[in-house]
Amino acid sequence: MIEVTAAVIENNGRILICRRPEGKLFGGFWEFPGGKTEPGESPEESLGREIREELNLEIEIGERIGSFPYHDPPEGIVLTAFHALLRQPGEFVLREHADARWIFPGDLDGFSFAPADRPFVEILRNRQRR
Repeated sequence: MIEVTAAVIENNGRILICRRPEGKLFGGFWEFPGGKTEPGESPEESLGREIREELNLEIEIGERIGSFPYHDPPEGIVLTAFHALLRQPGEFVLREHADARWIFPGDLDGFSFAPADRPFVEILRNRQRR
């Protein structure tokens, strides 16, 4: 299985979600930004690198939310998500995504998320209900 990381980046009560580009696997679906872990990287190192490369943002990585396997594509992935805080205010730069938005966690239901991200959406929804 391929190890993949994702960040639930928080800033001023909002979280950052990104839309996958058309033509890629799950194109048009929303996701929490991140990417594949390279050999020799810790999940946290991978996540920091991916967010810099894809969005030009610096984050402070916090607690691990969880890990879930997803069996598509055929080799499958294990997606591990972390809470993160934006280190310094700034505009993101879209290098890998078609769109990105800062949303309130209560607005998650208004977006169609990629299947691998859906368990994390549910965790965030449940935290909002408490």
